[in-house]
Amino acid sequence: MPSAPHQSQVPIVDFAPFLSGTPSDRKTTATQIYQAFKTVGFVYLINHGVPQEKVDECFAWSKKFFDLPSEIKNLAPHPPSGRYHKGYSSVGKEKVVQMVYDLEAVRELRKAPDVKESFESGRQDDELYPNIWVPEEHISGFRAFMEEYFITCRGIQRQILRAVALGMGLEETYFDPFHSDRQNQLRLLHYPPTPAKELLSGEKERIAAHTDFGTLTMLFQDDVGGLEVEDIHQKGVFHPAPPVEGAVVVNIGDFMQRWSNDELKSTMHRVRAPPSDDETKMTKARYSIPYFSTANRDAIIDCLPTCWGEDRPKKYAPITSGDYIGMRLDATY
Repeated sequence: MPSAPHQSQVPIVDFAPFLSGTPSDRKTTATQIYQAFKTVGFVYLINHGVPQEKVDECFAWSKKFFDLPSEIKNLAPHPPSGRYHKGYSSVGKEKVVQMVYDLEAVRELRKAPDVKESFESGRQDDELYPNIWVPEEHISGFRAFMEEYFITCRGIQRQILRAVALGMGLEETYFDPFHSDRQNQLRLLHYPPTPAKELLSGEKERIAAHTDFGTLTMLFQDDVGGLEVEDIHQKGVFHPAPPVEGAVVVNIGDFMQRWSNDELKSTMHRVRAPPSDDETKMTKARYSIPYFSTANRDAIIDCLPTCWGEDRPKKYAPITSGDYIGMRLDATY
């Protein structure tokens, strides 16, 4: 992926000193990440620990999957329930919304469909919501690679959470017990070419402005671009977060904002129309791979003892991870 000039409000942090440096190096890096999440809610991590050849291979598998005929992809259909968030969703099936739960309001928002298709998978041994795979004979090796990539990303996600904990002045492993069940989500996304005017007019959308539901998200982007992050000081003002070579974009989700009593920011973000071809007026195809870190389903998300007190009341009532994620996903499908 070619380098792009860094013209984003999102800072770049080298994660290598945390992964292999001295205790002092680890603390310095953790503080940088904490400050990024406190002031922007997003950070680019370089030298993050996921080998670039594995990232490239995942993008290659993603393209191979989405190039399959629709009738083959639909052999692994996303169930009707939003809570069972696994399998394939065709273009327009999902509509990302932000804290909208009224059915009529959701139907109104669906009039501007999200022009994307997706494939979701999680841990191999999830008995409540098992993974849903296209039969092996149609895309041999796809399942094995995605299961391996899930584990690779989980290892780096755990290190990022330890950096956040250290940056907050907690024990490094503070968040480990909340994430012991590996309730994470690996998502493949494809945004097909679309008439640019339909996206620019609002007739259709890529992904509308939203926050992420869980603890944190790692996003691998291709070189097309389109991700925008809201300015935390100016509501409704969004800034591009263009691809940076070799970097993963990491952002805080709602759980971490609730745990920190708004000290860390679950920032609104969206995907807009990338540049279009001058002749065809069509946008380029875009691929991205988010990895969502989510707490155990029975974990209670409540404000940390260090983040509230007599002069700083709790802003959120306690809620279980499963209940919160289910509520958000049910509004999406």
